[in-house]
Amino acid sequence: MIPVTKPFLPPKEKVYELLDGVFERNWLTNNGPLLLELESRLKRYLSANHLQFVTNGTIALQIAIKVLGLKGEIITTPYSYVATSSSILWEGCKPIYVDINESDFCIDPDKIEEAITSDTSAILATHVYGIPCDTDKILNISRKYKIKVIYDAAHAFGVELNGEHITNYGDISTLSFHATKPYHSVEGGAIITNSKEINEKVFLSKAFGHVGDDHIQLGINGKASEFHAAVGLCVLNYIQEIITLRKQRWVRYNDNLYGKLFTMDIPKNIEYNYSYFPIVFETETQMVKAKERLFKNGVESRRYFFPSLNDLPYLSSRQQCEISESISSRVLCLPLYHDLELDEVNRISSLVIDCL
Repeated sequence: MIPVTKPFLPPKEKVYELLDGVFERNWLTNNGPLLLELESRLKRYLSANHLQFVTNGTIALQIAIKVLGLKGEIITTPYSYVATSSSILWEGCKPIYVDINESDFCIDPDKIEEAITSDTSAILATHVYGIPCDTDKILNISRKYKIKVIYDAAHAFGVELNGEHITNYGDISTLSFHATKPYHSVEGGAIITNSKEINEKVFLSKAFGHVGDDHIQLGINGKASEFHAAVGLCVLNYIQEIITLRKQRWVRYNDNLYGKLFTMDIPKNIEYNYSYFPIVFETETQMVKAKERLFKNGVESRRYFFPSLNDLPYLSSRQQCEISESISSRVLCLPLYHDLELDEVNRISSLVIDCL
């Protein structure tokens, strides 16, 4: 069975070399030397002013909401992984859903302003499939209404917009380093900010809120281990190769399927990471038929994202988002990873075309 995604694993001996040092030091967590080295290298790679490595991408969102002191309503996208919405709810805030663009599936900035109320404290937007939101329009709205901006950049590691890393936009950007991502540390995530004050709060928040015997603020345990840092350091050495290999497979899919059904356009002003290859069918029935045909032929695919988050069953009230609901019912992500055979990309494409 061809999986929908597959983690890149660096040579075992490279990881073992770093783990030998972990065993010698017997320092497993609590900001060990490998973790600090990884933070430093990630900062350089992403040209970030401040970066904190945390346990995962979800805790990154939760800490971001907490350190910005967000209350009341947070405007967000209905088209994202569930962690974007669940983090808002977990922190006691209310998600207010604004529909998406049909072209890039990111939140429609032209619909944000009408959703702002006196209870709005922030915008939490996702760079969907690694395609950047309209950061200029969102910045102007945030300044006009004096509200914060968090970007969920879980799909966007290494993506650049007009030569600037996308994670340097907003008050805070968060990353996921889950094993399914192009860059991973098995589990992990990061919080990036341009503010020294916010960064200090993030550091305390992920470490129970204290330094030694000095308890400074409320905190939780968001620290990562030396074992995760070892994998992260090794994978980082191969990230450009990983992205190049993913691009080759992405381009082959696009060559095969472009014009036959909806495929994403990559804007000319971005440097992309080729994190996903979503396709959108004309009908949900057609999508289900393709998904079943792929599975019968040994190919996994994923309805990513489904359902539209405004339809989550545990929301206190329902908000209509017609475009997101429509796209989420018809979208399918095809297998995409570094060593997927190009012949298999061709075969998968043919199976999809046969269902049209």
